Amino acid sequence: MTLNYPVTMRLDVKVPMRDGVNLSADLYLPDAPGPFPTVLIRTPYDNNTAPLITRARFLASQGYACVLQDCRGRFDSDGVYYPFHGEGQDGYDTQEWVGRQPWSNGKIGMAGGSYVGLTQWTSAPLRSQHLTCIVPRVTVSDYWDSPNYTQGAFQLGVLATWGMRTNGRTAQSIEYHDWPSLFRTLPIRDVARAAGRDVPFWKDWVAHPSYDDYWRAISNEDRWGEIAVPALNLGGWFDLYSKAAFVNFNGLRLHGRTPAARKSKLICGPWPHSLSVSTKTGDVDFGPGSLVDLDAEEVRWFEYWLKGIDNGIVDEPPLRLFIMGTNVWRDEHEWPLARTDWQRWYFHSAGRANSLLGDGVLSTDPPGDEPADPFTYDPTYPVQTIGGNNCCSPHIVAWGPYDQRPVELRGDVLCYTSPPLAQDLEVTGPIKVILYATTDGPDTDWTAKLVDVRPDGYAMNLTDGIIRARYRPDRATPKLLQPGKVYEYEIDLWVTANVFRAGHRIRVEVASSNFPRFDRNPNTGHEFGIDAELRTAHQTVHHSRACPSHIVLPVIPV
Repeated sequence: MTLNYPVTMRLDVKVPMRDGVNLSADLYLPDAPGPFPTVLIRTPYDNNTAPLITRARFLASQGYACVLQDCRGRFDSDGVYYPFHGEGQDGYDTQEWVGRQPWSNGKIGMAGGSYVGLTQWTSAPLRSQHLTCIVPRVTVSDYWDSPNYTQGAFQLGVLATWGMRTNGRTAQSIEYHDWPSLFRTLPIRDVARAAGRDVPFWKDWVAHPSYDDYWRAISNEDRWGEIAVPALNLGGWFDLYSKAAFVNFNGLRLHGRTPAARKSKLICGPWPHSLSVSTKTGDVDFGPGSLVDLDAEEVRWFEYWLKGIDNGIVDEPPLRLFIMGTNVWRDEHEWPLARTDWQRWYFHSAGRANSLLGDGVLSTDPPGDEPADPFTYDPTYPVQTIGGNNCCSPHIVAWGPYDQRPVELRGDVLCYTSPPLAQDLEVTGPIKVILYATTDGPDTDWTAKLVDVRPDGYAMNLTDGIIRARYRPDRATPKLLQPGKVYEYEIDLWVTANVFRAGHRIRVEVASSNFPRFDRNPNTGHEFGIDAELRTAHQTVHHSRACPSHIVLPVIPV
C-alpha cells in the first residue's frame, strides 16, 4: 500500500508534563487533511538523528503522524535525566497530549528498541485512552535481572559502558577510557569516579543489589493485568534481553487485560542487540535467510491496529523463531513449545573435568558414585567474556557467538562434553543448570554455558548464566553460605533455539566468573560494591547419586 503523502515538520514542540516540565518533540505529519493515527517514539538518544528522521518521514508518508520525543533531561527536553524511573508518567502524559491534537485521530502506536522499548512498557500499564498498540524491540522485563543484576551478579560491562555514555544531557564519548583498567576498579561504587564522571544513578544501582522497591517500582512483570494493548515483540537469541522478550510475550498472551493484549506476538532471530542488520553475529554467519525486514513487520502491525486494515497479521502464528544449526525459520504457537521433551543431561568425570582436555562427560545417564571436580577461582585472574548476550559496545565487550576454546583451556573452567551425536538434536526453549557445589568461603559465583562443539572442535556459545551464591534462596533476601556445605543452585541460562547436528557434541562449561560481562565476586561475603578485598575461593562441583548436577535441555522431537 503506497500513499506517499508529502511530509511537513514541526520541530522542538514543547509538550507539558504534569509537573510543569516541558519535553521536546519533533512532529512529522502527512501534508494532507487529517486526522491521522500516531506513531510515538520516546528516546534518550536524540530525536534529531538521521535514522530516526528517515523512519519518521517514511511513516508520515504512509499516513501516520510521527512524534519523536527526547526523554526528560536529554537533548532538547527540560528536566533532569534519571534512567528507568519516571518514564511511565512522562509517556502517559505525552500520549494524552497527542490525543488532544487536531492532527490526531486518537489512536497511538509506540515503537523503538532497548531503552526506547522500555518507555513503551513503563507507560502501557497506565492505560492512556489513546495508546492502542506497541512494538518493543530488544527490551527489558525485570529491570533487576537484566540489565542490572542477573541472579544477583552485577552486569558490569553494559552498565558501565551504557551508563557513562548516557550520563549527561547529550551523548558522551566513552572511546578514550581505559576499559580494561576501569572494569577492574574496586570498589565497584568507584568505577564512575575513576572514569572522571559523577554518575548519581550509578551510585543508586550499586546501592540496590537486592530486589527491592527500587526495582519493583519499574518491573513489567507485576503489571501484565493492567496492560490493555497488544505488543509485537522483536528479539534476538544473542541479545541482552533474549529471555525478557519471551517473558514479555508470555506476560501479555497469558495475562493481558484485554483480548487485544492477548494477541501479542514475537519474532526472535539469531541476532544481537542491533537485530537484523547483518547475516553475521559474532563470528558466525547465519546466511541471507536469517534477515527479516522488521520495519515492514512493524508497519503491518500498525496497519492492523491503527488503521483497521485486515492484513492477516493477527491470524498468523504468534511466534516466529529462527532455529540455529539448520538455519530455518519456524512458526510456533506457545512458549515453551508444548511438545518439548525435558531431558536431563548429567555431569560425569573421574575428578578431572578441568578444561576441554579433562575427563568431563555429559550424558543422559544419571551419575553413580563419582569423585567431585575441584578448581580454584582467583578473582584477580577471572575467566574472560568471549561473546554472549552482551550490550551495547561490541568493540569493548563483544557480543554473539565465538569460539570458546580459549577459555575452555583454562583449569578453572570445567567442561562436560557429550560424545558425538548420532543424529540431529534440536534444543529450543528455556535452559537451566542444576548445580551441586561447595566453596570454602561465605559467598561466590557459579557460571554455566551451553556450547555447540563442531567436529573440527570449534566451540560455539549458545547461551549462558550466572548466580551469586548469596541469592540462591531469594533475590530479595541474600543469605551467606556455610563454608564447605553442599548447596543446590539453579542457574538460569535464558533461552535458545539450536539444532546440534549429527557429529556435533554438546558441552556445558562451569566456572565462577565471566568478566567483564559480570563483576568479579570477591568471595568475601562483604556488602556489595564497597569491597576492595579479593579472596581466592576453592570450589568443588559434585555429581553423584546424592548430588546429580545436570543441565535441563528442552529437546524438540523430530
